[in-house]
Amino acid sequence: MVCLGNICRSPLAEGIMEQKIELAGLNWIVDSAGTNGYHAGEAPHRLSQKVALLNGIDISGQRARNITGNDFDEFDIIYAMAEDVVDEIKWRAGKKFNATKVKLLMNEVYPGRNIDVPDPWYGPEPGYHKVFEMIDKACDKIIEHYALLSK
Repeated sequence: MVCLGNICRSPLAEGIMEQKIELAGLNWIVDSAGTNGYHAGEAPHRLSQKVALLNGIDISGQRARNITGNDFDEFDIIYAMAEDVVDEIKWRAGKKFNATKVKLLMNEVYPGRNIDVPDPWYGPEPGYHKVFEMIDKACDKIIEHYALLSK
């Protein structure tokens, strides 16, 4: 799960996905990262943490990190929160970039529509709730699409 700073959208996606993986009894590993280093080592944004907690998910222990080329060795799918993030993933991964592993998250819900998960960083709390709802729907679809393949 990758966004720009790894403090708003992708930590929510990691937390939501982890909860759904556990509930489904799957043995999947999920992680999140960002494409810039502005917030490396920081906890998720306070409003991301608040909205997650309101939905029964604690993401306070997460810490922001940068995506690297090695993530292409470790993960089967890398979900980007937005199209501009895909461009940055490509740049960060360098020669290890593998376009077949990168997907836009919302294409799980709306195939081929290339809808971005908006960055709530600049707005008030309701934007974080909207982002949570979008990511939650996409994570449901991921479980629905891939759970049978992994059992």
